[in-house]
Amino acid sequence: MKDIPVFTTEYGAASLILSQIPYREEGYIHVQSSLEPERLLAECVQFLRACGAERIYATGKDLPPDLPVYTVLTQMQVQREALPETDAALWPVLPENISQWADIYNQKTPRIPVGAWLTDLQRKELLDSGEGYFVHRNGKLLGIGRVAGNTIHFAASVSPGAGADVVAALAHAATEPVLQLTVASTNEKAVKLYESLGFIKTRQISTWYRVK
Repeated sequence: MKDIPVFTTEYGAASLILSQIPYREEGYIHVQSSLEPERLLAECVQFLRACGAERIYATGKDLPPDLPVYTVLTQMQVQREALPETDAALWPVLPENISQWADIYNQKTPRIPVGAWLTDLQRKELLDSGEGYFVHRNGKLLGIGRVAGNTIHFAASVSPGAGADVVAALAHAATEPVLQLTVASTNEKAVKLYESLGFIKTRQISTWYRVK
């Protein structure tokens, strides 16, 4: 199921994320412009429902004020040199281990608000980009992550208490002195971990609301 970058009606335009419906039964609406957002949302919701979405979330400007907040996505930053040292090592995602990485990723993302299931197409994109990593110590798997440029796009530990080591190890794959990531406000455990490592909140990226 493909996303729709521009879904237009007489009431405005929005982007619809449908790719997660087969995996999580969740659909997402990003309102781009509308003079009648309530009617635009109603049409988007009807379309997503017809596609099989059980839960629907929306973001954008001029949304109805009575929608309950689902989560706030916030960017956080830290100077790489300020992160603690770790002896954990990185191992790249390769064709022979992509299934293991994807299995861990898909086990973790249901716990992340507005998280995404790794589709077959995205597996190929991950391999082509070379951005995926396993984090291990002496043969023991600590976690996984995805890093591009100065951004950690995903980080997850699989060993209790290994979160700090996973982040510190992934930082070695970054190419800039300032490291950044995005975290959901409802992912309180992750927020506390990043703050303990010196990350500070720099800007609010988006607020997602529960529509249905």
